[in-house]
Amino acid sequence: MKNSDRNSSLDSRINQTLKNVQGLLKGRSIPGKVLLTRRADPPEDPSLRSPTFGRSFSEIDAGTSDLMDMSKEAEAQDTSKQQNNNTSANKLKPISSNVEITSKEVQKSVMGARATDSARVMKFTKELSGSTVILEKLRELAWSGVPPYMRPNTWRLLLGYAPPNSDRREGILRRKRLEYFDCVSQFYDIPDTERSDDEINMLRQISVDCPRTVPDVTFFQQEQVQKSLERILYTWAIRHPASGYVQGINDLATPFLVVFLSEHLEGDILKWSISDLSPDKISNVEADCYWCLSKLLDGMQDHYTFAQPGIQRLVFKLKELVNRIDEPVSRHMEEQGLEFLQFAFRWFNCLLIREIPFHLVTRLWDTYLAEGDALPDFLVYIFASFLLTWSEELQKLDFQELVMFLQHLPTENWTHQELEMVLSRAFMWHSMFNNSPSHLAS
Repeated sequence: MKNSDRNSSLDSRINQTLKNVQGLLKGRSIPGKVLLTRRADPPEDPSLRSPTFGRSFSEIDAGTSDLMDMSKEAEAQDTSKQQNNNTSANKLKPISSNVEITSKEVQKSVMGARATDSARVMKFTKELSGSTVILEKLRELAWSGVPPYMRPNTWRLLLGYAPPNSDRREGILRRKRLEYFDCVSQFYDIPDTERSDDEINMLRQISVDCPRTVPDVTFFQQEQVQKSLERILYTWAIRHPASGYVQGINDLATPFLVVFLSEHLEGDILKWSISDLSPDKISNVEADCYWCLSKLLDGMQDHYTFAQPGIQRLVFKLKELVNRIDEPVSRHMEEQGLEFLQFAFRWFNCLLIREIPFHLVTRLWDTYLAEGDALPDFLVYIFASFLLTWSEELQKLDFQELVMFLQHLPTENWTHQELEMVLSRAFMWHSMFNNSPSHLAS
C-alpha cells in the first residue's frame, strides 16, 4: 500500500511539474516525449549587453532559472506540504523515482534569478569571500550564471586552478604563472631549427587557425591577441603529446581569454585593445588561460586523441537520447540518411562556440564549468535540447536542406532567454533519464 501511495505521489508530482513547465514555456506535449518551444521574445534593448559586451547582469547571468538551487531545495521539501496537484492531460511515460522536481521548485525556476539578482550576488559574495570556498556550493550557484565581474575568480576555482583556501591562492597562482612563462621560453621562444618537423607543422597549423578563430568578433583579429592564442595553444600541445593540437581547441581557449581580460579591460569587447595592457598583465592572462584550458581538457582528453573516440561515443549517446525524446525527428533524420556525426561532431569538438552568438558563450560556460567532471555526459543533454529547438523545422527538410540548416543554424538573434530555455530542458531531461538507462533503450 505504501509503495502504491508513493508511486501515486510521484506520478502526481511529475505531471504537475510538466504542467507548470509547459505552462511557463508555452510548450506542447507530444506522446512519448516532451518538447518545449520558446515563447516570443520582446524586442531586445541594445543597451542590455553583457558587461563584456555592455549587457547588465540581470539580463545576462540570472537567466530564467535557478536550477541548481532548486535541485537542492527539493531534498528539503516535505511532500505532505504540497498543494493539491491536478493531473496533467499530457503524460510522460513512467520515469525513475530519483526525479525530484516539485511544483514549488518549478515555480521558483519560473521566477528565475531576475527577481533575486541582489540575493544571488550576495550569495556569490559570501561564498567567494570566505577563507575557504566550498566548491559544491559555488557549483550550485554558478550553474545558473555567474555575475560577470565575479566570473574570473569563480572559473579559476571551479576548474581547480585556484585553490579553495584563500591564504594559499595568491602564492599558487604566482607559481603556476611562472611555470607557464618557463614553458613558453622552453618550447615557444626558440628558433625552428630546434623544433622537430612535426612541431614545425603543428605550429604552422596553429598560426593558420588563430586568424580564423571567432572571425565575427573583431577583437580576435588583433595581431597581439592571435599571438597570445598561438603561444597558449602551442605550449599546451607540446605538453600534451597524446593528442597534440587538434583543430577546434583554438575555439576552446577564447572564453578564457575574454573572461580573464575582462579583469583589465572594460566596456564593449568590440572596442577592446589588448595593446592597452602592460606585457606583465598580458602574460598573466595568458597563463591563466593556459592552465584553465588544460584543466578543462584534462576531463575530456579522449575527445582529442587519435580518431577522437570520446566525441564519437558522445555522438552515439546523443543519437540515442534524441530517439527517446523526439522519435519523429530521429526517424526523419534516419530516413533522409543524415548521420549525427555529420553535424554533432563539430558541436562536441568546439562545445557550441561556433553555433551561438559569442556574447552568449560565457554564460553557457558557467554551466559547463559548474558541471565539473560530469560535463561530458551533460553535454549530451544540452546538445539534444539545442537540436530539438528546431524539431518542427527539421521534419520538413530533405537531406541537403538538413545539412545546410544544421551547418548554419538560425541563432544569430538569440538572447539569453533562448539559451536559458536550452539549459532548462537539458536539466529536466537529465533529471529524468540520466540514472534510468532503461528509458534510453531503443
